[in-house]
Amino acid sequence: MTTPKPNQDVIGEQELRGLALEALEALGVPAAQAEDTAEILVLADLMGVHTHGVMRVISYGERLRIGGIKAGARITPEHVAPAIIRVDGDNGLGPAVGMVALREAMTAAAETGVGVALCRGSNHFGPVAPYAYLAAEQGFASLIASNATTTIAPTGGSDARLGNNPMGFGFPNPGGDPMILDMAISVVARAKIRNAAKAGEPIPEGWATDGAGRPTTDPNAALKGFLMPFGGYKGYGLSLAVDMLTGVLSGAAFLTHVKSWVDEPEAPQDLGHAFVLIDAKRLGTSEWLGSRMQDFAGIIHDTPRVDPDTPVILPGERELQRLHRQRREGVALDRETLEEIRAIAAGKAR
Repeated sequence: MTTPKPNQDVIGEQELRGLALEALEALGVPAAQAEDTAEILVLADLMGVHTHGVMRVISYGERLRIGGIKAGARITPEHVAPAIIRVDGDNGLGPAVGMVALREAMTAAAETGVGVALCRGSNHFGPVAPYAYLAAEQGFASLIASNATTTIAPTGGSDARLGNNPMGFGFPNPGGDPMILDMAISVVARAKIRNAAKAGEPIPEGWATDGAGRPTTDPNAALKGFLMPFGGYKGYGLSLAVDMLTGVLSGAAFLTHVKSWVDEPEAPQDLGHAFVLIDAKRLGTSEWLGSRMQDFAGIIHDTPRVDPDTPVILPGERELQRLHRQRREGVALDRETLEEIRAIAAGKAR
């Protein structure tokens, strides 16, 4: 059962979607783009990824009002090959750009077996998981990624040159929940370091460096420095490869050419995204794939546990369990955040 904290209210999926839609349209976003954006943000909240949920309407709104994001963007897909689409986001809302790309990639994959959509001229597009979930529900396996503002220094470097570039995979599972992996490149999110600083507690070694690129356990020094990629050089290499795919090949900005929405909120970020889809229905019947997915999941779930009270689960399993529960019971969200979004929807934003 969804149990709110004292500062939270429970809101149903349709009400939350309607609220996000009203707020985005009040900010001048066309109805179709507002619907696409609300779809991704509400799915994020249903999955429990509240940092990338409907609260993002507030930060998106700040940039929409000053022209950092174009409310009436003309998002244009260009078919450069039978299975390759380049999407020009025209500095529009990232989730709206992402949804155009996802649909284009699914259409191409349905026709040719595979579909690739590369985006440029975009902005923060939310978490990867909602896109992977939507694709998997239609029978498509996916690799989805984006580049981001620089927060990670290359191995051996003392200045940020790479983004904490999110990427993920989705695999359809006929008759059950898909398998979804959604991850960024850093060991931890910067929010965990901010929380440690507020609590006056040290952070573990390996989380971050100070401003000179030296490893630190001081959260305040870490906030002036850089996030560390997981796996050291391997994480650095993976972040670089994601930026090659989403930034270089798409024609978007890359590395330090990506603008920071915090430092320059009025400037277009020109983020790049990539959607690579495979039509799994071409590979066999739904019964064939469903049986193999169940066998795969069973092998993982049956792994002997280190802690008897902690089950071994698949990536994305908790998020999808949350999705089903919160679709039934509603989502508990911060009351002040909801009131601020309602003010935007009513044209009374601060």
